[in-house]
Amino acid sequence: MSKKSIAIKMPTRTAPTTPDEWVSNRTSPATAPEVVATNVTPLVQPAEPMKRFTIDVSEGLHRRIKAACAGRGEKMADVLRDILEREFPAGGKA
Repeated sequence: MSKKSIAIKMPTRTAPTTPDEWVSNRTSPATAPEVVATNVTPLVQPAEPMKRFTIDVSEGLHRRIKAACAGRGEKMADVLRDILEREFPAGGKA
């Protein structure tokens, strides 16, 4: 019995050159290729339970935040959490 070999060609995409290009040309999760993660470290549970916080911002502000975070290699949620923690410290003034 012989084994068959199948070649799979992965689509190639060029990396964006600027954060603005990355924000403008990103693919939606529905059209993005499926990625299978290996050797993934499990998420560490926060010391305190998390709550979802939703706000509406202008498209321009969203793009500026997204581009700045992408340029720094940081997640928007992490940056915004840090800003909120500085503005509203635990045990701080009310």
